[in-house]
Amino acid sequence: MRRVLIVVVALIGALGVVGAVALAAPPQDPAVPQAAPAPAGAQVSYQPAASASSANPAQPVSVRAAGGTLDGVSLTGPDGDAVDGALSPDRTTWTSSGDLDFATTYTWHGRAVAPDGTATPVQGTVATLEPAHTVRGTLNIGDDRTVGIAAPIEIQFDRHVEDRAAIEKVLKVTTSKEVEGAWGWLPDENGGSRVHWRPKEYWPSGTKVTVDAPLKGVDYGGGSYGAEDLTTSFAIGRAQIVKADARSFRMIVIRDGREIADYPASYGLADDPNRNTRSGIHVVTEKFTDKRMVSQQYGYDVVEKWAVRMSNNGEFIHANPVSAAAQGAANVTHGCVNLSIENAKAYYDTVLYGDPVEVTGTPVQLSARDGDLWDWTLSWEKWKGLSALS
Repeated sequence: MRRVLIVVVALIGALGVVGAVALAAPPQDPAVPQAAPAPAGAQVSYQPAASASSANPAQPVSVRAAGGTLDGVSLTGPDGDAVDGALSPDRTTWTSSGDLDFATTYTWHGRAVAPDGTATPVQGTVATLEPAHTVRGTLNIGDDRTVGIAAPIEIQFDRHVEDRAAIEKVLKVTTSKEVEGAWGWLPDENGGSRVHWRPKEYWPSGTKVTVDAPLKGVDYGGGSYGAEDLTTSFAIGRAQIVKADARSFRMIVIRDGREIADYPASYGLADDPNRNTRSGIHVVTEKFTDKRMVSQQYGYDVVEKWAVRMSNNGEFIHANPVSAAAQGAANVTHGCVNLSIENAKAYYDTVLYGDPVEVTGTPVQLSARDGDLWDWTLSWEKWKGLSALS
């Protein structure tokens, strides 16, 4: 029995030796290359990567120090001017806040410092893309303006744009009152594409509106990119609506739900389709104390007083002493709404861009053929169908 125990102890001892040998690190072969030790100092990384080309100038660029903090970091253009930017609170990341220019190379400067004082240079370049075209847009309503309750928001581009969905995705309309609305793309005009935002119903009076269009660097397709960001803030004024029933030979002005004027008027001659005043919701776009009106077809060249444009097909509300006898009794005009000088001036003084003029009682309907602001001729469902995202 003692001999068996001795053997067992001996085996356990042997196994212990074998286990110790197995756990020991193998000897290194000097002929096999070994991994280099981690470099000392902070590690620097860039977004986009160092020496990047074709970076989007609208996207921020940044540099980050791992295992250290940044010191004296800047990004400068060819003229030596520094791009706006800031360090994170822990001083490990610097991020640009200013837009870059297209087709420009920028240079990094500064260093990343490790806790032991070892410095790693921040260096290299970032080059922005060179588009085939940069496309500019223009907003129709400027800052701090007050407009009428039918005013659409319009961005007119100076070239045709292909990727309308990419543009529409970044557009934002913010309102102080709850307003349902949608963007719609109308046929190109004035040399380029155009998109309108229209509320479902007339704007609520007193609404404050802000439009943000961060378009710089947006890929419009076909090698075109947005040239700049657009913003505007404006207000919706009092709710003034013109009720213009051609059958009544009157023009009534309603303000905030109350009738403030009822003028004798003459509308377009009904038996000539080319002279009909178009039925539908027109939108006031501009006004003139004196407006020259010319028609080769009908052989007139006259200057009329207190002219308010309500469409781009030549329809105005204006004074016309020549039709004074017909005002309130017959429709004899070439499509405009004629008033007396006194009444035309009184109406002219109340007008805002974007006021609606609701014409009824004529055989020809307002349509896309009649100019740029035919937004309200479409039902809400048809309007929403003009969205690139629908």
